[in-house]
Amino acid sequence: MKAALALIGALLALAYPALVYFSLGHASTDAFAALLLMLAIMRGLSAYRQPGIALQVAIILALAGILYIQKQADLLRYYPVLINLAMLGVFASSLWRGQSLIERLARLTEPDLPDSGVVYTRRVTQVWCGFFIVNGSIALWTALYASWEDWTLYNGLIAYVLMGLLMAGEWILRQRIRKKQI
Repeated sequence: MKAALALIGALLALAYPALVYFSLGHASTDAFAALLLMLAIMRGLSAYRQPGIALQVAIILALAGILYIQKQADLLRYYPVLINLAMLGVFASSLWRGQSLIERLARLTEPDLPDSGVVYTRRVTQVWCGFFIVNGSIALWTALYASWEDWTLYNGLIAYVLMGLLMAGEWILRQRIRKKQI
């Protein structure tokens, strides 16, 4: 059940920009607020122990509440901005609380992470912070100035491609570093 909720929640989150774009003019802001509420509940139930989930759920619930009260569809544009801010908060705060988030993830598969791995994972966490700053800034620009089409294109496709490229690039770099250490 938890895995199914996680999958549905992830798919809803990924499809959010397209769902918004294709539903504009066909669904009320109350329906969108209900969608956000459902997304928050699924995220909370499926991943409540993961870092940053409580913050994400709170942000989604706040946006749903504001949307329900204000009845302004343009508020839907700010979801990607808020999620980037939440992720930046989670990653950045981990840099000041002992182990960085990436180090904690790395230790799941490599509990005896060497000092060089700790330095590397800290640097990767910093890179992700930079990504969330840039991506969130572009998401904010699209929310404020772009057409719905351009907002959907960036937040529903380009941002995910950039995130995938960052993950793939980091994985390739990590493999090269490991080969040099062997």
